[in-house]
Amino acid sequence: MPNDLKAEILEFLESNALRSSKEIHEGIKSGKAYATIKRALTALVSQQYVVTEGIGKGRKYRIGPVYELSRPVNVEKYFEKEIDERQVKDRFNHGLITGILTDVDFFNVEEQQHLNFLHHQFKENITHLDSAAYSKELERLAIDLSWKSSQIEGNTYSLLETERLLKDKETAMGKPKDDATMLLNHKEAIEFIVQNPDYVVPLSVSRIEDIHTILMGGLGVTRNIRQNRVGISGTNYRPLDNEHQIRDALRDMCDLINRKENVFEKALLALVLLSYIQGFVDGNKRTARIVSNAILMAYQYCPLSYRTVDAMEYKKAILIFYEQNNVSVIKKIFIDQFEFAVQTYF
Repeated sequence: MPNDLKAEILEFLESNALRSSKEIHEGIKSGKAYATIKRALTALVSQQYVVTEGIGKGRKYRIGPVYELSRPVNVEKYFEKEIDERQVKDRFNHGLITGILTDVDFFNVEEQQHLNFLHHQFKENITHLDSAAYSKELERLAIDLSWKSSQIEGNTYSLLETERLLKDKETAMGKPKDDATMLLNHKEAIEFIVQNPDYVVPLSVSRIEDIHTILMGGLGVTRNIRQNRVGISGTNYRPLDNEHQIRDALRDMCDLINRKENVFEKALLALVLLSYIQGFVDGNKRTARIVSNAILMAYQYCPLSYRTVDAMEYKKAILIFYEQNNVSVIKKIFIDQFEFAVQTYF
């Protein structure tokens, strides 16, 4: 994040769009010299946190899309407003995947260093595990992931009931059949990834469809890319409703992920963009979590179980990305869950 002066400028511009450098200097009352403000603005423009309109004396500044992508969001305050009161990006942002996200570093220096340290810890830890012990830990993670990923989607099985189902095929009394099917599908999808570690490298639409098909087996959900409009509970964001545009967006997403060199960025992009595009009638977030983990595992990184995530907090983080194209909240969940996975399973 920017230093204190840059943060002051950004805070001012969030409430005062299209202001000149002199207006910004007068508005933030920082006590800094005008030349210092100008240098800070130049740096913010180079970071794409701020963009300009006009030239010369008519140049004005406003918040740029890169800062919108990463700025801190107070989740509690954001959701104090009801769905129709929030100012949101209610249409699919075509420039997000092919423009804004192409040259952005998702993780700042401190975050990247922390993730790299955890990855090194994971690699060190698994060198002390034989194949049987590693498989046991992976099975434990897979059970937790199946449970939590399903719970986020409204599944009523407890973690203990999930373990009994996945290990012993023992269904829980009084639970819907689809709940058991959803959990068993997660197990099958994870096993498929483990058996085919390079399946998502490079990532393609057809490979995503294959994973979605496994996750939706027996649930009466159409396999193909959806052809009709779909609504999302809790938000006024409306995804694309044209099959060809949806497929193009998925292809662009795959191209973006395949070009990225940072494995953590690849995984986070899959997590948020598959949810954002909503390429299928149902099962988009489940598919996103499995594909994201498949990317991590393909590069020998620790997968995430999301076990300690509050389901509502996860949904809110995704809604913030839908409505503001802001990744900060879901990114924190991603980092926290990577740390939890490394420290808990391996």
